[in-house]
Amino acid sequence: MTIHLYGIPNCDTVKKARKWMDAQGHEYTFHDYKKEGADAQKLERWADRCGWEILLNRRGTTFRKLDDAQKANMDRAKAIALMREHPSIIKRPVLETDDGDSVLVGFTPSEWENLLR
Repeated sequence: MTIHLYGIPNCDTVKKARKWMDAQGHEYTFHDYKKEGADAQKLERWADRCGWEILLNRRGTTFRKLDDAQKANMDRAKAIALMREHPSIIKRPVLETDDGDSVLVGFTPSEWENLLR
């Protein structure tokens, strides 16, 4: 099974997740949103699997800095467009298996352990 990890390298939670993955001996590819952007098809698939509400990080600085019009009347299409434009508002990290069937958002070691057994 190939594992893909998505996030921003200087994010503390991403750092913890990567350290955990290394300690567990899991090989993975890392996708840096800052350098590589966020793919619309992937965001759509993740929204199908987890819900766009889970993916959208409303607590972060980037989201809070958006103007009220951008935050108003949020729905799936608007959230995905904002995540493409501002990848920093995607909750991170996102872990995905190569088949695309398994997607975890955020880092909870017990959930990751259950998936990667």
